[in-house]
Amino acid sequence: MRIKPKKNLGQNFLIDRNIAGKIVSSLSLGPSDTVLEIGAGRGEISSLIAPSVRKFYALELDKSLLPILSSRLKDYDNAVIINRDILKLNLNDYVFGKDKIKVFGNIPYYISSPIIEYLIKNKLRIKEAFITVQKEFARRVVASPGSKEYGSFSVFVQYFAIPKIILQISRGCFYPVPKVDSSLLYLSFRDKPSVNVSSEELLFWIIRSAFNQRRKTLKNSLKGKASWEKIESFLVSHKKALNARPEELSLEDFADLANSLS
Repeated sequence: MRIKPKKNLGQNFLIDRNIAGKIVSSLSLGPSDTVLEIGAGRGEISSLIAPSVRKFYALELDKSLLPILSSRLKDYDNAVIINRDILKLNLNDYVFGKDKIKVFGNIPYYISSPIIEYLIKNKLRIKEAFITVQKEFARRVVASPGSKEYGSFSVFVQYFAIPKIILQISRGCFYPVPKVDSSLLYLSFRDKPSVNVSSEELLFWIIRSAFNQRRKTLKNSLKGKASWEKIESFLVSHKKALNARPEELSLEDFADLANSLS
């Protein structure tokens, strides 16, 4: 049965079997693993994951795909199909005790940020995640200070996780063919944040405020929101120019700034 991808759901089915094999190999699956796949679709990768793990949850929102997905997974007693939106899924209903799961997802580009935020919110239940995202978005997540891709979302993700791009995927590997290439983005969630701050709320407020006006200097982007004397003292002590811009500050710098202002 041929299923027409739904544009409103951002569906792009992975059709390259070689890439599918590389993705599954990247997951380093073992017989004790529990895996959640976000957007299982027609089950091409689901059928490669299920035989290798202890428990497999295939999450798919599109009801029209469920018969195909069920057919592909019918021989695996360890597989459970969940017809639900990932952003409304309570992981505690499926993951018990101290178990941590692996997450894989070929996710719609338009909800990449909300899904990463969901994964971070549930990081105590998740060991690591592998998600296909737009190539430019992946570069934003892993960006370093000083690069044009580096921004508030880079700092936010890196506070909670160690991100890495592990595979580039050409747009021609999908049907329908998207307008951009993709990357397989890896997130290893930290047991504790990478820096110590007295207030996470203040840290992220400073980061958002700074990057909302990234063309301005840090002094001007935080004008009226923090004492210039304290900002100047911070810049001098960290050997930054007084006209430094937010993209020049590392996560550690932002943490020190937050602590100095708290």
